[in-house]
Amino acid sequence: MHGYEERTHSIVKLDKFDELKKCEIQDEQPCKHRVLVVANRLPVSAVQKGDAWQLKKSDGGLVSALSGITEIETRWIGWAGVNVPGDTERKSLTESLAQMRCVPVFLDEDLVRLYYNGYCNNIMWPLFHSRGLPQDDGLDAYMFADVIEENYQEGDVVWCHDYHLMFLPSLLKEKRPNMRVGWFLHTPFPSSEMYRTMPSRSQLLTAVLAADLVGFHTYDYARNFVSACTHILGLEGTLVGVQDQGRVTRIAAVILGVDRLDVIKGIPEKLLAFEKFLKENPNWCDKVVIVQIAVPTRTEVPMYKKLARRVHEIVGRINGRFGTLTSMPVHFLDQSLDFNTLCALYAVADVALITSVMDGMNLVSYEFVACQASKKGVLVLSEFVGAAQSLGAGAILVNPWNITDVASSILYALDMPSEEREKRHNHSFMHVITHTCQKWAETFLSELDDTVAEAQLRTKQIPPQLQTELAVDRYRCSSNRMIILGFNETLTKPVNADGMADQVKQTELNLHPELEQPLKRLCDDPASTVVIISGSQRCVLEKNFEDYNVWLAAEHGVFIRTADKNWSQNLTNNIHTDWIVSLKVVKRVKRHVFEYFTTRTPRSYCELRETSIVWSYKYSDFEFGRRQAKDLLNHLRNGPISNASVDIVQGERSVEVRVNGVSKGVGIHGILAQVIRDKDMKLPIDYVLCVGHFLPKDEDIYTLFDLELPATTAAPTHSSLGSSIDEQFPKGSEEETKADDHSVIASDMNRNMTINASNMISMLDLQGDNYLCAVGRQQSNAKYLLNSSAEVVALLKKLAA
Repeated sequence: MHGYEERTHSIVKLDKFDELKKCEIQDEQPCKHRVLVVANRLPVSAVQKGDAWQLKKSDGGLVSALSGITEIETRWIGWAGVNVPGDTERKSLTESLAQMRCVPVFLDEDLVRLYYNGYCNNIMWPLFHSRGLPQDDGLDAYMFADVIEENYQEGDVVWCHDYHLMFLPSLLKEKRPNMRVGWFLHTPFPSSEMYRTMPSRSQLLTAVLAADLVGFHTYDYARNFVSACTHILGLEGTLVGVQDQGRVTRIAAVILGVDRLDVIKGIPEKLLAFEKFLKENPNWCDKVVIVQIAVPTRTEVPMYKKLARRVHEIVGRINGRFGTLTSMPVHFLDQSLDFNTLCALYAVADVALITSVMDGMNLVSYEFVACQASKKGVLVLSEFVGAAQSLGAGAILVNPWNITDVASSILYALDMPSEEREKRHNHSFMHVITHTCQKWAETFLSELDDTVAEAQLRTKQIPPQLQTELAVDRYRCSSNRMIILGFNETLTKPVNADGMADQVKQTELNLHPELEQPLKRLCDDPASTVVIISGSQRCVLEKNFEDYNVWLAAEHGVFIRTADKNWSQNLTNNIHTDWIVSLKVVKRVKRHVFEYFTTRTPRSYCELRETSIVWSYKYSDFEFGRRQAKDLLNHLRNGPISNASVDIVQGERSVEVRVNGVSKGVGIHGILAQVIRDKDMKLPIDYVLCVGHFLPKDEDIYTLFDLELPATTAAPTHSSLGSSIDEQFPKGSEEETKADDHSVIASDMNRNMTINASNMISMLDLQGDNYLCAVGRQQSNAKYLLNSSAEVVALLKKLAA
């Protein structure tokens, strides 16, 4: 009997999926659902006898769980545990395993040494059991994906198991994005502080998040995983899982584990506690024995040899001190027992003592409870095993590191009154018989199907990837082009996604060095108009694009620089321009709020611009920064500026207060009108390329060029262009002085200029080729998607070629 705890705490994933494949009806009977179960080891041991292979089916919780489900057809994929170098032998073994619905993955001896014994057992296993990371490097070698691909049929479910195959979900999704993939961890998942010592920490987390459903033994382990994704990858952990720009990987914290006697099992601690019990309670010396079955494992590993020597020394000391000619307090068996014998021992035992210092589910506790229907034995259980969360109500929970506490619990268990024994047993027994391993497997597979279906309903439409070659071909066939580019995270180098970004370098926004020449060629093309629009200040754009024949739009389009290098102010009539001066005053009063949150949030920073204030926690701890941002928003919305004519904009990792009505869509509307006037355009603009990593508020820039897109911010009815900065600020004011310092006056150029919006729109061929691309934002109103600034660089290089 095996245990399962019926919970669905957390996680997340999001992809687009095809409809679940429907089984065809043959002979009026529905076909079975195929599940490819992928594990490091097949549930079969193989021994070569001459030219033939002798196969023996292995026992285990997962095997029992799946064998009890009649509605599915399982096919196992994994390593057979033997080195098979020859093609003839491999073919023979493959044919033999096929009769048991198993498909082998062949690993040679060097790969087993590096992958299984080196990377998995020497690095990942100790880390996942919170035993520290050895100073060794490993090899994340996986040959499973190709074998799965060879055996996969459309509609199959692929269920991957354990830490050995953490990279597998991403490899499978790369091959088949619509494949339904689940992953379950049969060990604890360490705290984020411990996990962050892992050399390939980000790659492993990202790979696991490619699965549709991720499962853990307990809620604590699921919570540790979410915390690691938050602190290392900077992703948001929600009540339903881990969210990454609308993609959700769902985490189901369910229960199943396979007990293995190992260094994590706390055998020395158990024996020391028993020794202390006998010392403090001599009247029990000839009344109690402990039968310890220690199945040998990893006998060639030095750490395990050392453990065996220590255990044998403790056993000898206890038996020598407390044993007699007729009795021996410790019966220590270095062997495995068949299941019937093991069940007999469970049935006659008065107490089961499980003292793992860190473990997965530990099914020994479930098996003991299942075999105690008549005797009602007592379970003494470590609080560091997964079963403690489900059987804790009936068990005596102990801290295995506290020898005194364990010794006292042994005495309490032996002296426990029969009524309490029965009450505790009933608690545990009811859980075991109602949460079977078959129920666990059925629930996980059902959750996997539900996750795929729900993702289609919950996920916002993800824009398709831009077909670069088509966009380039259309560009070359056009005669009057408009290219609008964002700056930060579009034309700059990508930010390090490992959570340890170089803040000093990356807060200094610089044009990607590979774009200098391609961008110059595009800007010098008389048939193209290039506009760089950004929330950054004028000085930042001026520094990067001073020598380019390009239009610049600073602070979301509030300030514009024409191709002839003159700055002017671009504000539409529906914006209260008198608020700009008032905002300066508000800033002087309220700036201490931003400074306060900058001081209390390590690695956050505040940027004071001419028409806005931005507080960013991009480089801070995500969880802490998010809480601080929530507090800051409450201060701003409920404070003195709550009634002010400003917009409070919350970004992914930022909070911005900007002039009311300002957005990139509004800014481009005014710039476009001035471009048409200055260039005296006669031909309509027949090609628009708009690429940027824009906030949702600024995505109204896309609706200007595509009437089919949902409007996010209403476009202004008309535009007041070129009103110079000395019109907006009183003479002699601090604001006018600051404007002069930026050398931006262009009053005689555009004063009181207005252009009717219908005339401007008539210059746009909205039936032409418009390529509106979001960069790195899968939840977007854009028509197309580019994954990173690297793809932007590649696109602009092709356009300029």
